[in-house]
Amino acid sequence: MRTEDITVGVLSLHSSKETKAILNAAEEMGCDTEWLREENTTVTTEDGELNLYPDVDVIANRLLLSSDEHPMEGAGLALTLNKAAPMLNEPTPAMTALHKFATAAALADAGISIPDAVLALSTQQLNKERGRFGDRAVYKTAIGTHGGGTWMVELDEPVNAQVGERHAFLQEFLEHDGQRHHDLRVYVVGDQIVGAMNRYAPEGEWRTNVALGGEVEDMTGDLPQEVRQMALDSVEAIGLDYAGVDIVQGEDGYYVLEVNPTAGFRGLFKACGISPAPYIAQRAIEKAGGSVDDAEVERLSDRLDDSQPTAMPRKPTSTMPENVTIGYIEEVVVSGTRGHKTVLAKSDTGATRTSIDAELAAEIGTGPILDIVKIKSGSVKSGRSRPVVDLVVGIGGTQHTVTASVEDRSHMDYPLLLGRDILKHYQVNVNRRADDEYESDTEEEEQTLE
Repeated sequence: MRTEDITVGVLSLHSSKETKAILNAAEEMGCDTEWLREENTTVTTEDGELNLYPDVDVIANRLLLSSDEHPMEGAGLALTLNKAAPMLNEPTPAMTALHKFATAAALADAGISIPDAVLALSTQQLNKERGRFGDRAVYKTAIGTHGGGTWMVELDEPVNAQVGERHAFLQEFLEHDGQRHHDLRVYVVGDQIVGAMNRYAPEGEWRTNVALGGEVEDMTGDLPQEVRQMALDSVEAIGLDYAGVDIVQGEDGYYVLEVNPTAGFRGLFKACGISPAPYIAQRAIEKAGGSVDDAEVERLSDRLDDSQPTAMPRKPTSTMPENVTIGYIEEVVVSGTRGHKTVLAKSDTGATRTSIDAELAAEIGTGPILDIVKIKSGSVKSGRSRPVVDLVVGIGGTQHTVTASVEDRSHMDYPLLLGRDILKHYQVNVNRRADDEYESDTEEEEQTLE
């Protein structure tokens, strides 16, 4: 098939630099492009045939399932679309990579070195295994992203087999550089390494994620052959077309931490000036039967074109269905590493960020502190600094993972304040109260300073 006759689709229900860059690269290579998202995508069955609109010849899967409250919905969508067109990062390998312990199982089966870890369905059994990891261990939810759902726990800290509705596990903490914790991110497309970087944890932090402020250093031309082969073997073992492979050096060698099917490009581009987008576009075109000259791919890889692509679908003009209604005072379940608790929460549409009482945060185990933010309010013009932490809030049957600020709310009636980070999913009925009592506190509205 001629390249100019190929339509490349990118399946992505969110807006990101990476999605835009892949679409723009494919268009620059002479293809038509389609951004498959809620505004324009329809699947039908008619007379026993499956039809996808818009019609595409190949799909690059960029679904961020790790940030979805119900990732199986997205996985089902990807499985459906994969029946209509060939797909890069097919649903089953992508689901394996999404679940960190499933990834570990696949890598172990392929003989690839991974840190020791334990997943137990019983909280009692998980804590029974805690001692095998020494003074410090990494505690992770099996599904998580951007460093969220990852904690460092000491030997005397109890943990739960689940955080919210997600299984969690313990993993050996590996460190080679005692001065500054870092790991390697190696980006693989097909059978080639596009780029690599060292990621250094910010001061006072052990996680190296660029999303958390980690610094980067180009390692593309300096990777040991052992690490290069380990990265290529990892992507092949999972069955992905492209991925970012996270590798850490321990005292006795290298170990694969994770294989990320939707790894970001920004940190890599900052470190080495190489964008994976044209390499992904090339692989998509080749999967559809076309071809792209390697020199053209290399030429396009020196930019990260995240301008609005031609394929950006128009927003629908019809009225969308109303959101689910939430009360002014609502009963919710908050979850952390040590457990969960049902509490009453106040809805505050004037607050950008959800806020939790410090004593409650300590009781359920919300750490570690992700950042320090300044909060402004009507009563304090200069603002106040507060730490923010990962928090899982359950409302009805829906779980929301947010970065909540921690404060002393002991003088207030409600230990939790729901901000717009959660309320954006709901409509607030100020006449509906879970406590059916008149509220006596004079809580201020608050928002995070930009």
